[in-house]
This record gives sequence, structure tokens and C-alpha cells, in this order.
Amino acid sequence: MNRIPVISTNVSSIGYYNGIIEVEFNNGSIYHYYGTTEILFNQFLNAPSKGRFIHYNLKGFNYRKVA
Repeated sequence: MNRIPVISTNVSSIGYYNGIIEVEFNNGSIYHYYGTTEILFNQFLNAPSKGRFIHYNLKGFNYRKVA
């Protein structure tokens, strides 16, 4: 999945493909959040705080650490 670099104290890059938001954290961990939408991804991309967005908008989705 292609990811877009972001400026954040916690998140290095984010990507979206077919209902999955992929988040690479600054520590190198990568998580997939399932059942999401491209609209939600675009909101994430434009959010002023990526960490806050994850906490309030992605925590309710099923997720898995993939790396």
C-alpha cells in the first residue's frame, strides 16, 4: 500500500486502499484499520493532529498490527 508522509509527533505516514487505512508510526510500527472509507482517510489526512484523530475516530474500528 502506498503511504503519504505526514507531519506528526506520532505518525510517520498514512495510506488507504479498499477499506483499509494503514498507519505507520514514528517507531516503525504499522497498523491496519479495517472497514474504513476514503472520506474518513481524507479527513485523517487533513486533520491537524494525527494522534488525536486516531484516538477519536479510528479506535472503534477493527485493527491489527502488521509490522
